Formats: sequence, structure tokens, C-alpha cells
Amino acid sequence: MRNGGHDVLDQYVLDLQEVDETQLAVVGGKGAHLGGLSRIEGIRVPAGFCVTTAAFRRIMAEAPSIDDRLSRLNPDDREAIRTLSAEIRRTIEGIAIPDDLAAAITRALGRSGEQTAYAVRSSATAEDLPTASFAGQQDTYLNVVGSAAILQHVSRCWASLFTERAVIYRLRNGIDHSAVHMAVVVQQMAFSDAAGILFTADPVTGNRKVATVDAGFGLGEALVSGLVNPDVFKVRDGEIVTKALAAKQRAVLALPAGGTREVTIDPGRQEEPALTDAQVVRLVELGRRIEAHFGRPQDIEWCLVGDDFQIVQSRPITTLFPIPAAPDQENRLYLSVGHQQMMTDAMKPLGLSMWQLTAMAPMHEAGGRLFVDATRLLAAPASRAGFLEMAERTDPLTRDALETVLDFVPKLPDAGGGPARPAAGGPPVPIETDPAIVTELIERSEASIAALQDEVRTKTGPALFDFLLEAFQEHKRVLGDPLSMQAIMAGMDATWWLNDKLQEWLGEKNAADTLTLSAPGNITSEMGLALLDVADAVRPHPQVVAFLEDVEDDGFLDELPKLAGGTEARDAILAYLDRYGMRCVGEIDITRPRWRERPTTLVPVILDNVRNFEPGAAGRRFEQGRQKAQEKAQEVLERLRTLPDGEQKAGETERMIDRVRTFIGYREYPKYGIISRYFVYKQALLEEAGRLVRAGVLAEREDVFYLTFQEFHDVARSNQVDDELIRQRKEAFRSYQALTPPRVLTSEGEAVTGAYRRDDVPAGALIGVPVSAGTIEGRARVILDMAQAELEPGDILVTAHTDPSWTPLFVAISGLVTEVGGQMTHGAVIAREYGLPAVVSVVDATRLIPDGQRIRVHGSDGYVEILP
Repeated sequence: MRNGGHDVLDQYVLDLQEVDETQLAVVGGKGAHLGGLSRIEGIRVPAGFCVTTAAFRRIMAEAPSIDDRLSRLNPDDREAIRTLSAEIRRTIEGIAIPDDLAAAITRALGRSGEQTAYAVRSSATAEDLPTASFAGQQDTYLNVVGSAAILQHVSRCWASLFTERAVIYRLRNGIDHSAVHMAVVVQQMAFSDAAGILFTADPVTGNRKVATVDAGFGLGEALVSGLVNPDVFKVRDGEIVTKALAAKQRAVLALPAGGTREVTIDPGRQEEPALTDAQVVRLVELGRRIEAHFGRPQDIEWCLVGDDFQIVQSRPITTLFPIPAAPDQENRLYLSVGHQQMMTDAMKPLGLSMWQLTAMAPMHEAGGRLFVDATRLLAAPASRAGFLEMAERTDPLTRDALETVLDFVPKLPDAGGGPARPAAGGPPVPIETDPAIVTELIERSEASIAALQDEVRTKTGPALFDFLLEAFQEHKRVLGDPLSMQAIMAGMDATWWLNDKLQEWLGEKNAADTLTLSAPGNITSEMGLALLDVADAVRPHPQVVAFLEDVEDDGFLDELPKLAGGTEARDAILAYLDRYGMRCVGEIDITRPRWRERPTTLVPVILDNVRNFEPGAAGRRFEQGRQKAQEKAQEVLERLRTLPDGEQKAGETERMIDRVRTFIGYREYPKYGIISRYFVYKQALLEEAGRLVRAGVLAEREDVFYLTFQEFHDVARSNQVDDELIRQRKEAFRSYQALTPPRVLTSEGEAVTGAYRRDDVPAGALIGVPVSAGTIEGRARVILDMAQAELEPGDILVTAHTDPSWTPLFVAISGLVTEVGGQMTHGAVIAREYGLPAVVSVVDATRLIPDGQRIRVHGSDGYVEILP
């Protein structure tokens, strides 16, 4: 509100020159950004004013309460939303604007001359935000002439807060209807010769150094509404790098008496550029100035009037994946950690910082995900080939993405590189094939975790954080134990050796898939089988089964002993949680609820096992796999002995089979050790958070999940917390959840996911990576939340990614399809151990395969067919 000499009614009207980005609650997103734009030197913004949210609230006070009716709507019930939103809009448009408010708007018009044409534009408080653009959700009216018409269109803008599309947008983005208010921007009309959109970063690739200009003739409405295809210019470093001119057959022009109309462009002009090259470059320079002012890439609407550019809107580009923050960001290539860890979801700040503090390599955060800088390994020819080969082994899409970016960014910094890992078929890792090595490694890890549990109990306050920083060094020492690394690589190298050599000698594809069935000592596959044993303890007791079918509260374990057989069932579940309760979906994020904390997650899986299996299934299943592996080994060795040099080949192969079965199970143990330690850390940190809640420092324990480890440490020292920082972190996390992380990201923001370049699959098939041999047909069960799983025998699990916590589902399915993964990721290893045909890294599998659809999974050839 303005002070001194101004009528109090002017709280309802503010000139654009009087507002800036800090006044979003008063003038909405569009108004706030236009006010900011008008203050940038050299940027022309059509003159105008804002009808503030105070005016909207005054009007809404006369409308019947609508919040309750809106909040009860289901975002998928389009018909109900359409009916209610139309009713609400009619009500708002029917409310007469009070005389004093109408007078305030008319006075503002008088300063420009009442007959001047205006654009009347919605400006909601949840609009043009960094986390939600709300682009096109509310209404704009062009070339409105006369005060009566302008007042009418102001009412229409207020009502457009409740368009069907705006209501659905808020429902789906979790935005409270009552928390959003509408301002209205009234600006002098810009009668443009050309208009369009400028993106200061490439909206397709994400490259921050490439600006994109879309341009057409007349008003910008023709482009925004999709009436015409625009000319498209791409500009980098002040030069146009690509230009695509369109046949612009139509345009939208203003009518003298108000309103707009479509016109046909003279055929001789249709393929003329809407802008000259010089104008394009000048426009991008203006865009860079705007971007610098707002501090992030912008989506800018512009008009060309004569030879003068006028800016009529600027909003953040909300779809770009952020760039990792690193001291030197020139020519860097970053690889997604989540694609290697089979967890591409956004992580909370405490989870990110804990993984960074305990990881073996430096990691950079962006968009709630972690990335490693691979520039050094890719810059040196000596290490590049080996690194690309490793990428091919783990995820062909990552290799393709890297090679694509290497073409785009040829001048990487010169750097040395360590030796690449020997290729499959090279000399074996120098470690004996001895099961005692695995036993020793596991004993070392368990002793270290036991010591951690004993020592952390006595620590509290700042001393806890000092202790944990020391514990993280022990964590990394265990993780980087050379003997452990040798054991892991021995199993992986033996797998690759067997697959490569047996294909070369016998034409056997993915032979190791069968040879590793039921390999001993795999903690993750044992976890899945152990839940079958839990089902055996539950199945004989009908009251327990019936009780579990209705369980919703995580305190259900305390209720079980009241039922016949309940004590036995509870003890079996508790024993399982003692061994595996530190695990959960997305377990690399320490903030995710563990099974021990939320045991209801396991209940649907236990009930599926009760329903789908007979007693003793775990032991039978393991033994069947072991026998299949043994039979396969005998068959392969017999065939090899018939070949030239057959005895030598059979001898080498037998040693490699022994080697892979000795070490491949250990591949899963280090992750189990990491997550076991994580649960100890988490319990201690939550105890500390509880202390801070009791001291009145924190509102709730889980608020610390939105602080980094160091920030949490500072709070424990000072007994003070920045509540606004936590609020901002929560909002940022919600926005990150909507982003899809790329496999590869450049320091210029180029986001690359990679592509398959294969022509050996049937038309219409979905291509992926073959990780577990066999072909299976069945019903696709698209499951994104393990706690919602309901499986029947023969079902094929289709999901985004599977870390070890998904393993309990593997015992009940016949095949696996995931959107992320590689040959040696956890899901692939367990699929092979269970003998499940599996194809991973199938792009958009959960979107392209409908739940319940019959599909055929080709686990040896790496594709999925959708069946009629």
C-alpha cells in the first residue's frame, strides 16, 4: 500500500513501476516479474498497472465458500471439475465490482487515456514460480478498449483462477486452492509486427549457453495458441548457430474497435523470416540481461513494434535439470550416481550430504540427485576407452550418452588417467578362489558395525557429530578395503569372462545367468527367500492372516500376540527385521523410512507369499536353482571337451565357474554393510533430533532431513535453527521430485539420456539391456510402490528401478522389466540368481506398458513385446 497523499483505495491499484519480485503476494507472479523487468536498464515493458490481490479477496468475500467443494474433488474426475469450475466462474463474474474499486481502476486508466487499448492479464500468486510456472492456466484478454470492457475483463480474470485446467493443475501439484489469490495486470497494448518466445536456455537439451528464439508475424497469440509453426533460431555466444524458417500462413492481429482476428499472410511473405539475424542476436542480448537480473534461465514473451523490442512477460524455465555446483564448471561431464545405485528419485538434503560424506569419490548435488565428475577419465585417451567399456558393461545408454556428449564437447581439459580395468578375457584379478576370503570379509564388516553400535550409544549433542565424522572414515576404510574390491571384481570379471568365452566357443548367450543360479552367500537373494520362511510362520494361523489383511498401523506387531499363533508370527517377523530391517526402497537416502520403522511395508509381500507358495518354498527354490546351475556347468564342460583344445578350454571354464560361484554372492554384501551402518547413523541422529524437539529448537524430528549433516551439526551446537531455510528446502524437494535426472549432464546444462542403436528387434518392441536369460510371457504388474504390491503367480514386475529392497517381490514373479539398470546392478544380479528373465534400462517402461497388459520378456536378447 502506498503512503502519504494517496487515497487509501489505491491499495487496490499499483503502477508496474511501483512493484518488484518481492511483492508476489500483492500482485501475483506475472505482475511481480513485470515490475522487476521494468526496472532493468534497457528493457522496455509496456506501461500499465496491477489490480492487487486485495481487490480479489474483497470480491471473493461476497462469493459462497468454495474451498471445501474444491478440496473434495478428485483430479481425475474431469466432469465434476468442469461442472463446479463453470459454476464458480459464473458466480464470480456476476459479482458487481464495488464503486470505489471500479473508480480506482478507472483513475489508473485515465492516466493513459481511456480510449487506449489494453491487455488485461491474470496474475495469480501461484504463477511464474521457480517450481511451477502455471503457464496458460489462467486467462489473458488482448486489445480491450474502454473502461466498461476493462472492468468486465478484470472480473473474467478473477474468475479464471477457477478454470478447469487451473483447478486440475493445483490439485495435481498439491497447491491449496485457498492459498492462491488473483491479481490482474492491465497494460497498454503492444501492436506488434512480430512476436514470440525467447528461451535463454535450450528448452529441449537444457544447454544454458544456447538461446532459442521462436518468432512469427503479428501478435504472439498465434504462437502461444499453436495456430502457426514459428521460425526457430538458436544462438550461442552472439552467433546464430541454426535457423529454421517456417511457412507462417496465418497471424493474429488487433482490430481497431477492440479484440483480435486471424488473418492469412500474403503467400509471398509466408516464408520470409519474422526477424532479421541482427534482430535475433539483439533480442538474445536483452534476454541475457533479463536472465542475469532474475538469476536463472527465463522463458520470455516479446513483441517487436517497429524496430523496438518490448517484453511482456518473463518466467523461470521450470523444466530444466539444475547444473551441479562445482568450483570449476568449464567443460565438465557429470554422471548420474542414481543410475548406478538404482535409485533415481530425489533425495532430501541430509540424505545427499550423508552419501557425499561416506562415498569413495567426490559427488556433486543437482536437482536433489548426486553426480560424479567423469571429466578426468574421459579427457585422457589412456583412460577413456576403459571407462567407456565399463559404461557399456553397466549401462549401454550411459555409454551412448557419453559418446554423444564427447561429440558436442570435444575440447575437454587435458588430464592424466589411471589404468583402465582389464577387459573381460584379460588376466584375472590377483586373488585366490577361496570361500574363506568371503567369510573373512563379512566377519570384518560385522565386527566394525558392532563396534559402531557400541560406541555411538554414549554420544549426544556436538560430540555425536564429531564421533560420526570419525565413523565415516572407518566406513570408507571398510568400503575401500582392497581385498573387498578384489573379491567384487573377481566375481564380475568371471561373469564377463564366462559370457564372452562361452559365446565365442559355443554360441551360448549369457551363459553365466544360469551358472550363477543360487550362488552361495548372496545376502540380498537370501533376504527374499527368508520372507518365504516368514510366510511359513504366518500361514497356519487364519486369525493372523485375517488380521494382517487389514493392517494399517505400524504398531501391529504389538497386537499379534493377542491372536492364536500371533506370537510365533510376530517372532518370525521380528527376527526378519533384526536381520534386514535396515533396508527400504531408496535406501541410499538415509531419510527414507526403514522396514524396522515402517514394518507395514512388508505386510502385502508376506500375504502374497502366504497365498502363492506352499510351505518350505525357500529351501526348494534355492536347491532347484543350485541343481540347474550344476547341470548347466556339466553340459557346458562336456560340449567344450569336444572342441579343438577342448580340455584346456574346459579346464579354464571350470575354474571360472568355481570362481564366479565363490565370489558373485559377495557382490551384494558391501551394500548391505553400508545400509546397516546407515541405520545406526540414522537412529543416533533421530535421537539427537528428538532432543532438539524437546528443547523447543525443532518443530518435529523429521525437519532435520532438510538440513545437511553440517547444518544439523551447527544446530546441535547453537540450539538455533533457521525455520525459513527448512521451509525453502521442503519446497525445493517437492519441485525436484517432478524432475527426471539425465544419465549424463554437462557443465553447460546439456542433459543426455542416451539411445539404443539397434535394428535386431521386432517392430514396436521396447528395447532394453538383457541381464538375465530366458523368455517369459505373463501379465505386467506396473508397481511403483512396493507397499502396494499385489502379485499372482506368473506376473511380470514392471517398475522404475529396483534396489535390494525390492528383492522380496522377486520370489513371486516370473520376469522383470525396469527403466534403470545394467548387467551388474543389484536387480540384475538377483534376477539371475532366481532365474528370472529380465530386461532393464527400458526407457519409460512404466508409462508405455499398461498395468495388466500381457507382455513377453526376452531376457537373452534385451527387448519386451507388448502382446495383443
